[in-house]
Amino acid sequence: MKKAVILCGSMKVKNTILEVKEKLEKSGFNVLLPEECMKGINKSEASRAHFDRIIANDAYVLVVNVEKNGIKDYIGPNSLCEIAFSFFYNKKIFLLNDFYEPYRDELEGWKVIPLNGDLNKIKDF
Repeated sequence: MKKAVILCGSMKVKNTILEVKEKLEKSGFNVLLPEECMKGINKSEASRAHFDRIIANDAYVLVVNVEKNGIKDYIGPNSLCEIAFSFFYNKKIFLLNDFYEPYRDELEGWKVIPLNGDLNKIKDF
């Protein structure tokens, strides 16, 4: 059975999220998207559906943290909530890039793994 990866990230970078999805699928992963957000469902319903997806699946969580508004490795408040939620449910959590400095202490404490742009590293887990 293929390992699943649940993608998280700002919908302002959804094209990048879709590119990451495609690359992971080519590497043999089953990829789950925050589809509700992709379809324009309201934030409350979308968040609950995505949290349910995180709980219901034996999957890694990958946050697509790219530069946003000139901020390197950005992680927004919703993605940080998804990371905390995933940590609580004992999921292995990855960042596409490096730690977002304002949250470094929490991310390191929660054993979040930065991939520094190399999706192939996820295969090591």
